Amino acid sequence: MFEYFPGNYVWNLGVVATLNSGGLIDEVDRACRPLRELAAQGSDVGTAQFMAAWRNVADQLEEQAAEAEKAGHLRTAGQKFFRASVYVSQAERMQSARDTGRNVEYQRSVDLLTRSFELIDPRTTRVEVPYSEHGVTTSLPAYFHDASTDGEPTPVMIVWNGLDSTKEMMVGAGIHHELAARGVSTLMVDCPGSGEALRLRGLTARVDTEAWAAACVDHLETRADVRADRIGLVGWSLGGYYAPRAAAFEKRLALVVAWGANHNWGAVQKRRLEREGENPVPHYWDHVLWVWGETDLDAFISTSEAVHLDGVVEQIDVPFLIAHGQNDRQIPLEYAHRSYDQAVNSPKRELRVFSPEEGATEHIGLDHFPHVITYIADWVMDTFAELDR
Repeated sequence: MFEYFPGNYVWNLGVVATLNSGGLIDEVDRACRPLRELAAQGSDVGTAQFMAAWRNVADQLEEQAAEAEKAGHLRTAGQKFFRASVYVSQAERMQSARDTGRNVEYQRSVDLLTRSFELIDPRTTRVEVPYSEHGVTTSLPAYFHDASTDGEPTPVMIVWNGLDSTKEMMVGAGIHHELAARGVSTLMVDCPGSGEALRLRGLTARVDTEAWAAACVDHLETRADVRADRIGLVGWSLGGYYAPRAAAFEKRLALVVAWGANHNWGAVQKRRLEREGENPVPHYWDHVLWVWGETDLDAFISTSEAVHLDGVVEQIDVPFLIAHGQNDRQIPLEYAHRSYDQAVNSPKRELRVFSPEEGATEHIGLDHFPHVITYIADWVMDTFAELDR
């Protein structure tokens, strides 16, 4: 993996994710160059300065975008709004859950991105997925990308993120465009515990993720532009637990992809208490307590013990792809093999391990996002086609 900040895995992960999600090396370098000494002090120190440095570059881009739009150069403006959103989103991801200013930054990333949709990506629109929890009716914020070119309904993939990512990062990754090129629409969702659902609506994560899947499928079944019999689900990072868990119990799903085999996330938390493996974000324990709605570390560890797929993946009876990096420093490769070995009732199960020689070998392939994204998109296209035979 490219290491702009030698020895600081967490900050390097953010840089690499940005460069593989539409960021440009010159702009990223201008943001990061003043931070090199801070990075040497560890991942938790200097995250506020990280936000400020990346915000400065985003400010420049937003000003340039406004000038381009005023001049009638709409494509140029849209591209700059998009990259500004990427930088703000990735820097906001690095902030402490206790930072009272991070929601302002997050909202800015949303506003910049939706402005770019209007200018360069009108097929991507904001939607709300009706959702109820504990008797309270609310909704899950999402983006829908329409792949239909002739008005006919298309297959669709629901995309879920993980512990610290957002639907804005899904857009940055570009998976919706790859799926659309293969005739598949995309619903990118901030589920409870992530993105807007957590930050602006206070919805926290839960073990029984089939509840989220049911809400997403219910919503998609109301759309005339979607084939209700061809709805798939992919989840990256912690979504590698969320998605297989959902597919085991929500039987309307036609296929499922674990983008990072998070087979036993609870066990990973205990490893992290022992300082084994790498953390995905700074201020890690504050972050996980926030995501899961816990205030006590012991209570969180107890809750996390149920976040595993033993006895679950056996109940998946649809095609199942597991994509994992051989050099994933967060989630052990053995979990990918465990998910594959236990998914005995899937009619088409596949384990794809990405090697250091080819790239995409780090966590969820962040070091070579396009490689793993196109592999998943091809598998989805092929599998939907097989289901139609």
